[in-house]
Amino acid sequence: MSINKWIKRLIIKRGHTQKAFSLLRLMEKGNTKPGIVIYNIAVDALCKDGNLDTAINLLNQMKQKGNPPNIVTYNSIIDGFCKFGQWEKVKTLFSEMVNHSIYPDVLTFNIVINGLCKEGKVEDAEEVTKHMVGKGVEPNIITYSAIMDGYCLCGQLDSARRVFDIMIDKCIEPDIISYNILISGYCKKKKLAEAMQLFCEISQKGSTPNIITYTTILQGLLEIGRIGDAEKIYAEMLFAGPIPNLYTHSSLVNGYFKYGLVEEAMSLFHKLERKREYTGIAVYNVVINGLCKNGKVNEAHAIFEKLSFIGLLPDVKTYTVLINGFFIGRVVR
Repeated sequence: MSINKWIKRLIIKRGHTQKAFSLLRLMEKGNTKPGIVIYNIAVDALCKDGNLDTAINLLNQMKQKGNPPNIVTYNSIIDGFCKFGQWEKVKTLFSEMVNHSIYPDVLTFNIVINGLCKEGKVEDAEEVTKHMVGKGVEPNIITYSAIMDGYCLCGQLDSARRVFDIMIDKCIEPDIISYNILISGYCKKKKLAEAMQLFCEISQKGSTPNIITYTTILQGLLEIGRIGDAEKIYAEMLFAGPIPNLYTHSSLVNGYFKYGLVEEAMSLFHKLERKREYTGIAVYNVVINGLCKNGKVNEAHAIFEKLSFIGLLPDVKTYTVLINGFFIGRVVR
């Protein structure tokens, strides 16, 4: 295997960045000099590990060694600084790029827009979008989805819907990620009518709801007490797919407990127990917590005692909910 491939393999494996970086330095001293691809992989790995100062140093060394950075290099470093909210540094990098006749592409703008939206700076993200268009770079579905997500995180659903509609007006078909963002936003605000309308629209447009879509709708229905409708969604998943995952199962079990439907919760739990692949410590935590909150601390403790026999280790949450359950039970008595 060539040293190039060896470095790539090491960097791709999480936790091996420093080993790969040492090999990169060895390569620089030898006859086989690293090219732009190797440098870009190294820069990206350093940024993902949060070693931004080292990444910047490597960027500067690339220029000195006759391997000038390209758009891929800058995108990785900008992404790193966006994740740490260092916006002044991002502006500096933008200016530096342009000074070297490297112009931001749609990915560059999307990285910045997504970073701003994650911090709740959605208006700033909209300004970046206007600047992007002014520079002749057209926003794509990722751009619009990031802004929608930003508005949903801030609880501004009307603005999120506005962006969704603008996207459609520009003949960009929403994908399942776009739908999931808006559906999740509506569910969190308990606007299930709007969420269900979008849910139905997905199939009408020839697409298919995925596990995230179904689980989000299921949780939304449970949150407002529509147990029957949640059960229908769950049954639809079992019948036609996608197959419910641990998170989906846990949500329904938790919903039953929340409304005092202990028998239904335990019935579903026992079904899951018989299919061992559908249960993990997360599901057991939900059951132990639900039993405790419904005044059945002894039953919860019996479930806890069973964990070691089935090869599951309790985690911090397991102990926390059970200890709380004992204290609550003691106060009640």
